[in-house]
Amino acid sequence: MVLKASEPPRRIPGVHVIVLGIDPGVANTGYGIVAHDRGRLVALDGGVVETPAGLDAGARLAEIHRRAGELMDTYLPDAVAVEDLYFGANARSAFAVGQARGVVVLAAGQREIRCASYTPQQIKAAVCGSGRAGKEQVQRMVQTLLALPDLPRPDHAADALAVAICHANGAPMAAALRAAG
Repeated sequence: MVLKASEPPRRIPGVHVIVLGIDPGVANTGYGIVAHDRGRLVALDGGVVETPAGLDAGARLAEIHRRAGELMDTYLPDAVAVEDLYFGANARSAFAVGQARGVVVLAAGQREIRCASYTPQQIKAAVCGSGRAGKEQVQRMVQTLLALPDLPRPDHAADALAVAICHANGAPMAAALRAAG
């Protein structure tokens, strides 16, 4: 008897992965939670953790850590994907973003959740096909890929969903490599 590739014993198993994507920032940390289930991407949640400018830096970082931890405890992601730092002209803001990024990575580490980092160019290429895509193009592609009725807003939430999509799209390959190794 010859089996066809589409028959159940040879079918590629479905992969169900939940990814928490993070666009770090001290004033606004975007988050997006995406599930990858049998080739479909679904948005579970998205938004922004905002911290007031007048608040002490330690208190702002503690709030980001607390909220990131709550998201991890609620959605139990298989992975956390964080946008890498972009070192533009302002080193001071890059340092602050690094601190926000660090407390999110810490929250994941405390829960033994794997973390991955992606550059802005990697994220744009994964979502739009070009590492030079603009913000509006990223928003439109996130809307399309997740079948959202409206453009995801604010920008930080859309960026975080894009980070999660970037990681989730690699989930089937990563699962196959883990199973093989």
